[in-house]
Amino acid sequence: MSHPPASTANQTLALLEPGQRRQNFPLSVAPMMDRTDRHYRYFMRQITRKTLLYTEMITVPAILNGDRPHLLDFSPLEKPLVLQIGGDDPQGLAECARIAEDWDYDEINLNVGCPSSRVQSGNFGACLMAEPDRVARAVEAMATATKLPISVKHRIGIDDLDQYEDMVRFVDIVSSAGCQYFSVHARKAWLQGLDPKQNRTVPPLRYGDVHRLKQEFPHLFIEINGGFLTLDQAKTQLNDVDAVMIGRAAYDEPFIFSTADRDFFGDDSPIPTRREVAEAMIPYINDKIGPEFKGHRIMRHMLQLFSGQPGSRRWRRHLTEQGCRVGNGGEVISQALDLMP
Repeated sequence: MSHPPASTANQTLALLEPGQRRQNFPLSVAPMMDRTDRHYRYFMRQITRKTLLYTEMITVPAILNGDRPHLLDFSPLEKPLVLQIGGDDPQGLAECARIAEDWDYDEINLNVGCPSSRVQSGNFGACLMAEPDRVARAVEAMATATKLPISVKHRIGIDDLDQYEDMVRFVDIVSSAGCQYFSVHARKAWLQGLDPKQNRTVPPLRYGDVHRLKQEFPHLFIEINGGFLTLDQAKTQLNDVDAVMIGRAAYDEPFIFSTADRDFFGDDSPIPTRREVAEAMIPYINDKIGPEFKGHRIMRHMLQLFSGQPGSRRWRRHLTEQGCRVGNGGEVISQALDLMP
């Protein structure tokens, strides 16, 4: 498989040693199931060109046995891009790591944070926090198979393994296997009794535990995740950690990232307007539209572009109603823009 030539920014990225790459990304958008697909990522790249993006979690069996082009292909514009993988078998994860490198991803992330029962049944996600040795073997196998950076996204704890010392033990064991990059969701997860949505809101945030982790492991790259709604909130965290990951707010209020390149990466390029972002998506939608592809698969990610602005309800209604009709493409965006003040 081959991708078109990378942009100048991505060529610069390629010149860095793998271990140096992560240091250049103090801000990222969290991997989210049914959210961070390739269409959402392309849309976000119209708003921020520098923020690190993630795929949705893809399981090891899906990568090894599924339709790889459908699962793994992406536009070069989406880079820098991390592939998040769900699994617990070192051999399978190592093979996925080799595939990810062939596919030209910039990093591989192991999911040790998702608490859903479906994920638990496959013995991966947050339940793996109870098995740091298994995670260490997985990381070691992936690191041996590829030159790409390997990162782990995890919780501060699960169930009764929720003391700070439990997290320290997990990070200590996994980092000893070669992992230098940890994205830490600052809430514990209850594997029984709470669904994934509740696990994002009910357990209290414990930012102090993540800050302390960075203090005690200064040689590791520690990224904090959980509860951040604005870039201002995120930026204050950089006094205590290396990076900040924003999840649901990046989907519910995507335009908050319009100043990310300036505020986090020192890029003084012009900040796009909402209208410019929408217009930039028209050729992309027209390129994808066809008998088997409804525009809503892309437009659903754009519903909140005008969130909080006059006319936002009309924008959402028009995209929802017209995007679901077979054959409707970029003209839906133009029509919706005409409805805006």
